[in-house]
Amino acid sequence: MFDQQRDGNLYKIWNRLCSGTWFPPPVLEKRIPKSNGKERILGIPTVSDRIAQGAIKLFMEEKLDPIFHADSYGYRPGKSAHDALKQCAIRCWRYSWILEVDISAFFDHVRHDLVLKALEHHGMPKWVILYCRRWMEAPMQSCENGELITRTRGTPQGGVISPLLANLFHHYAFDLWMEREYRGYRLRGTLTIL
Repeated sequence: MFDQQRDGNLYKIWNRLCSGTWFPPPVLEKRIPKSNGKERILGIPTVSDRIAQGAIKLFMEEKLDPIFHADSYGYRPGKSAHDALKQCAIRCWRYSWILEVDISAFFDHVRHDLVLKALEHHGMPKWVILYCRRWMEAPMQSCENGELITRTRGTPQGGVISPLLANLFHHYAFDLWMEREYRGYRLRGTLTIL
């Protein structure tokens, strides 16, 4: 449907982003069963919103990615789970213990105020901060009854920009502390300290 009028749709996105009038529609809740019997809740944006997020993410990533810890592998350009495993293999011979920590529902608990403060600290333009706030605060539409759920914390797991915002939050809330205290790495919310 989007592709049938692609040029016109892309123009609308560009025009609204440039004029400050892009308001993300609600993200669609999608529940994915986990092996432990619980559910992972994804927030799926519309095609138009994914494109808008992708454009802003490219702008932000160029400035933010270089500040992230070298051993942070999750959702990073040019880094992969295989790279993390290579580092683990190299370091496991130097240390006699490994500690694995899982940050439960990490994407759901990212504090908006701290992410926005970090964006300001890194000199992101006001329009970038405006859109990041709107994306984090976009309501979620329930898959059960269509009800709109207000979001005061977290960034929708399933959004294009969410991993970058989560990495920024994690950088300040955890990586900098770990860098001072331990040599380690993390992968998608799971941390292995070596």
